[in-house]
Amino acid sequence: MQKIFLIIGAVLAGLAVALGAFGAHGLKKVVSPENVAIYQTGVQYQMYHALALMLVGILSERIINNYLSYAGVLFVAGVIFFSGSLYLIVSLYAMNKSVPTAVGILTPIGGLFFILGWICLLVSLLKK
Repeated sequence: MQKIFLIIGAVLAGLAVALGAFGAHGLKKVVSPENVAIYQTGVQYQMYHALALMLVGILSERIINNYLSYAGVLFVAGVIFFSGSLYLIVSLYAMNKSVPTAVGILTPIGGLFFILGWICLLVSLLKK
């Protein structure tokens, strides 16, 4: 599982750089500064948790317990729900479309996944 977390973390980090560059240069032309800030929040949290996922992969060599694996899965889910929903919201605004309520609900669910991931990481370290 450790190699998978390292690979996914590296991919998510690379995507965060690319998405951040797009947000800094191309997105400013089509959405408001507030929406660019929302988008950049998604990029920031994606990068933080890509690095956290890589940490989980590295720690998996020394610590073997289910909580560490749960942390990795929760970080991935958090990126998909939290950052993904923010990207989707800004994309809908860029296309002058309304944002369905269900999309807005995904963001705090993703945030909860991040929090649970950090708790699982802490528990895995305490159990060592």
